[in-house]
Amino acid sequence: MSFLFKSSNGGTTEKIPSPEEQREKINELRKELGEHSSAAIKDFLSDASLARFLRARNWNVQKASKMMKAAVKWRLAFKPENICWDDIAEEAETGKIYRADYKDKHGRTVLVLRPGLENTTSAIGQIKYLVYSLEKAIMNLTEDQEKMVWLTDFQCWTLGSTPLKVTRETVNVLQDCYPERLGLAILYNPPRIFESFWKIVKPFLDHETRKKVKFVYSNDKESQKIMAEVFDMEELDSAFGGKNPATFEYNSYAEQMQDDDKKMGSSHGSANSLLGSAGKEANGADSDASSEASFYSGTDSPTHENGEHSIAKKNG
Repeated sequence: MSFLFKSSNGGTTEKIPSPEEQREKINELRKELGEHSSAAIKDFLSDASLARFLRARNWNVQKASKMMKAAVKWRLAFKPENICWDDIAEEAETGKIYRADYKDKHGRTVLVLRPGLENTTSAIGQIKYLVYSLEKAIMNLTEDQEKMVWLTDFQCWTLGSTPLKVTRETVNVLQDCYPERLGLAILYNPPRIFESFWKIVKPFLDHETRKKVKFVYSNDKESQKIMAEVFDMEELDSAFGGKNPATFEYNSYAEQMQDDDKKMGSSHGSANSLLGSAGKEANGADSDASSEASFYSGTDSPTHENGEHSIAKKNG
């Protein structure tokens, strides 16, 4: 069986299985994962999804199986497909995360992130809104596109805007549960103080994710070229150097997301029900604090290759 090759940054080559090999590995991975009764998990275990997890682990079936089993466990506990607008409406009020009404030149869905506009203190609520946004962004991808663009505006951002715990969980959810979904992450006008924060965050990122992160500054013509290469400047928000004066408008965005909920067939249960009953039974309470403790305990979280839980421990 033949293999294709691509060069890596280290000067070595990585083996890419031929289409026939890829099909065999997908079938092998499917056997490793076994059968699932959950309709949502069955949808998640599509051939395309299996291929993404295999690519994330360089087509190593055993490693991809371990990664995907952890992701399945997370999805069964967190139930991302059931999160609806009413569950996260408060999180969305400031426009700290929203899906742009345009795509990039490759047809990729664009998520705009404005961490300086953080408006809540609930880590579980913040992650839930991130997951909701990811699910809706994926739902709006075109059939020929699997990846999205993250466009981050650092206006009003300070070191206190983004708790390290939430940052780590954001990275872990994206890398462990949505592999091969990020096409490009643009950090637009990060302040100088962000450099120290980036030094802390960078080790959380795997090599492939780090390569997708680009720093762009409005006063740097060279980095500005990235924006023109990736986006139609007529459609791009003026906040990112484009010519589109439109801004986030909460009510119209709420209507758009509610329409997406209907398309996805989201269940409109309460926010607490989305976390499963395990945390409630153990603690006998429905409070946000108990829900957060259940989530961050790591019992339902993906794990890294070294076996450590990917959820940041609550040690400040």
